[in-house]
Amino acid sequence: MAPTTTAAASVRPITVDAGAARLSGLLAAPPEGPPRAALVALHGGGMRARYFHGEVEPGQSLLEHAAAHGYLAVALDRPGYGLSARTLPDGTGLTEQVRLVRAALTDLAGRHDIGAGIVLLGHSLGGKVALLVAAEDDRVRAVDVSGVSHRWAADPEQTRDAGGFGAHRLHWGPLGLYPPGTFQFARNLAGPLPPREAADVPSWPGRYDALAGRVRVPVRLTFAEHERWWRHDEDTLRDMTARLSSPAVRVERLADTGHNISLSRVARTYHARALAFFDSCLNASGTPAEGG
Repeated sequence: MAPTTTAAASVRPITVDAGAARLSGLLAAPPEGPPRAALVALHGGGMRARYFHGEVEPGQSLLEHAAAHGYLAVALDRPGYGLSARTLPDGTGLTEQVRLVRAALTDLAGRHDIGAGIVLLGHSLGGKVALLVAAEDDRVRAVDVSGVSHRWAADPEQTRDAGGFGAHRLHWGPLGLYPPGTFQFARNLAGPLPPREAADVPSWPGRYDALAGRVRVPVRLTFAEHERWWRHDEDTLRDMTARLSSPAVRVERLADTGHNISLSRVARTYHARALAFFDSCLNASGTPAEGG
């Protein structure tokens, strides 16, 4: 297949069979040798897989970075986005998304070497899906989540209008946190949530309470300095992490960025830290080393 850009020849479009739908996405393979593991990235509400293949400035793409680091790197258009929007024009709720994503992982593993297993990186609503999948799927070795806690700081109804001023402020924060050209690039990514996904959004705090005790792999949580959707005060984070049954939980704060970290000026820093976390999990049989 043709690459998405001449500057990122290692990244190519893929389709994955999820049973009830086919999911589109992007894939980058290691330049040589078998992969350490498969890194599967799940985008947030109203975004697309290309969120993880930022092309505004060199080094911004998670997919290129992860592949160069030895991972089979995959970003999926979640159910209701990309190709699957034809089959699922109203999207799906979280329960159905988890079922479809797990089926997609099975298809991916059947067609590609996934090394030591699967590590999931989820942003915002994609982070919710990543945690839910990790609670049910023993192929998952670790989870990295950004842009989500379990207590709202904003009205979840604002997620329905991704183009409105209030939602724009919540998604992006100060505009200077992003390289020039970001918002032109994002124009082809951002849009309203599919209706069934939007209807499911307010249920997250209760869903988290029910799932957290079933997450038994290492988890890393990252909160942007200018995160506005979710509470991330110390009390909230103590409560959130205490509910997890993970062997290790790491919480990090990232300065000079907003909710959409992977499109910001510090995207490379975030991606490097996520990869270091996954490396330590894989090297230590599921328990990350200190630091990194």
